[in-house]
Amino acid sequence: MNSQQLDAILWRHLSSLPYFRGFLRAVEDRFYQEVPLPEPVLDLGSGDGHFASVAFDRKLDVGLDPWVAPTLEAKGRECYRLLVLGQGAEIPFADGSFASVTSTSVMEHIPDIDPVLAEVNRILQPGGKFVFCLPNHRFPEKLWGRKVLEKIGLKKIGAVYARFFNKIARHAHTDAPSVWAARLKQAGFEVVQTWDYFPPKALHILEWGHLFGLPAWLCKKLFGRWILVKKRWNLIIPWKLTRKYFDHPVSDEGVCSFFIARKKL
Repeated sequence: MNSQQLDAILWRHLSSLPYFRGFLRAVEDRFYQEVPLPEPVLDLGSGDGHFASVAFDRKLDVGLDPWVAPTLEAKGRECYRLLVLGQGAEIPFADGSFASVTSTSVMEHIPDIDPVLAEVNRILQPGGKFVFCLPNHRFPEKLWGRKVLEKIGLKKIGAVYARFFNKIARHAHTDAPSVWAARLKQAGFEVVQTWDYFPPKALHILEWGHLFGLPAWLCKKLFGRWILVKKRWNLIIPWKLTRKYFDHPVSDEGVCSFFIARKKL
């Protein structure tokens, strides 16, 4: 992708989300631009629909999510042909209903993950594609707060901080890619491609944003949207903080992992 294309991807997320959330979603967006998704497509954990509304140039066939309020918000965005309230372990569609399943930063929030993987395999056609991304084992290890505490000799408090951050992020899993590859194999998938992304310095920018994102939270509560003034001058600081890490997000030290898997024939 050229610089203008990358600018456009980052801007469409930073201009509509708190920057720490928008930054990571933008990186995942740029990956999806290069991953063909045969139709019909199920989005597992569709949430408020923001990602689907900006990352894809067409409506996805089905969005599935267990929460009512985000699903109603997704309905207003009109980015799915059908929205379904449901659990990932009990997807209400027949065997082989979909050619592709996507899941963007969702799988890490599901405590009992094996039934979900089995269900995704069931609803996919033979050879169907399962594309998902999530934080990995480095995420809690590379947090800025943890590293600072460890440097001053407070390793136990650093570990507590990492557990606290995982708790507020609602992470049930921060596992190594090898763990996910084993789960996928057990569920009947083969990994076609995987890579790690979002290096530790980018994670630190995201981490700080949880504190500095308070104005965006207030704006959402008062006016119904995260960003009130969608102008470059208003977002110049988050733009400067994030843009320099956007050209080369793939990293051997990345704290997140992207998977392209395929249901075995």
